[in-house]
Amino acid sequence: MFELLAQPIGWAREFFLAFGTFGLLVWTVIKILSVTVPVILGVAFFVLFERKVIGWMHVRHGPTYIGRIFGIGFIQTFADVFKLLFKEVLTPAASHKFLYRLAPILTLAPAFAAWAVIPFEDGIALSNANAGLLYLLAMTSMGVYGIILAGWASNSKYAFLGAMRSAAQVVSYEIAMGFALVGVIVAAGSLNISAIVNAQAGGSGFFDWFWLPLFPLFIVYFISGVAETNRAPFDVAEGESEIVAGHMVEYSGGAFALFFLAEYANMILISVLAALLFLGGWLSPFQGWTDSWLGQPNVLWLLLKTAFFAFCYVWFRASFPRYRYDQIMRLGWKVFIPITIVWILVAAWGAHAGWFLAGQ
Repeated sequence: MFELLAQPIGWAREFFLAFGTFGLLVWTVIKILSVTVPVILGVAFFVLFERKVIGWMHVRHGPTYIGRIFGIGFIQTFADVFKLLFKEVLTPAASHKFLYRLAPILTLAPAFAAWAVIPFEDGIALSNANAGLLYLLAMTSMGVYGIILAGWASNSKYAFLGAMRSAAQVVSYEIAMGFALVGVIVAAGSLNISAIVNAQAGGSGFFDWFWLPLFPLFIVYFISGVAETNRAPFDVAEGESEIVAGHMVEYSGGAFALFFLAEYANMILISVLAALLFLGGWLSPFQGWTDSWLGQPNVLWLLLKTAFFAFCYVWFRASFPRYRYDQIMRLGWKVFIPITIVWILVAAWGAHAGWFLAGQ
């Protein structure tokens, strides 16, 4: 797919770089927009997808009227965006004004910056960094600062309590998620995400992917990703007894929309990473079984795998009740972290024994 665009992209790059520093700046902005705009549109349609799927699971209708096409309200999400943007942003009088405004940006910026090293096909990324996975861990860990600042700067006890709950949860499951990724690094022998995907290539199709030898880490990674994005059944930001929206309770209008955008962008990011790191990314599940187009690597395979994990996010929300806070913390510290430590040792022994070609 991207081979067809290679020549036009090369011409555009040479055209802009001919203008020197200004052209380089413009070309950089274009590359950034080429990733961020699809992510923003993906968030919009993910919200619509979530509403329709939950409606289907609960035997009721989702959006049907606004932008009605085939019985689906396709522009309902965009109507909600305009509603939020036109609402007045109210700033609490006793809040810390600068940090109050900084918190949504500090939450959103890392969520989008992480996409810089996400490859969509072999080497097709804004930055094919050799330490791409390390960069991802750094970016995803920064979002917790926005949560803490939002709760503290609002000068509200409810917001502060919600921020502390969310921050403790995010940090706890980030450790388990990081350990799960260590197992992937051991198996692939690289921190480069494209190299990790290519390490899963072989003649046995989906049996060569890391989900099979690293199955416990695969499960821990995705469940930790659900918890880190504060999604049901791990959405402890919304206190049961407080009936408020956690650290975001004092935000309205566009500021609230930034938190909302960051949450859904992170959900898509976790889904993409699960597909890349454990399910072969753009590799076909039939690779080595057939020489037809079904066996060829393609970005469409990555999109299908990402859509499956996005569906799981919605499925969990529609099916499971919210866990108690003590249950959530016990699961992270006493179950997931020990499992990941043990399986890292198993993966290291397997790499030494030659289970993984790239890990030798």
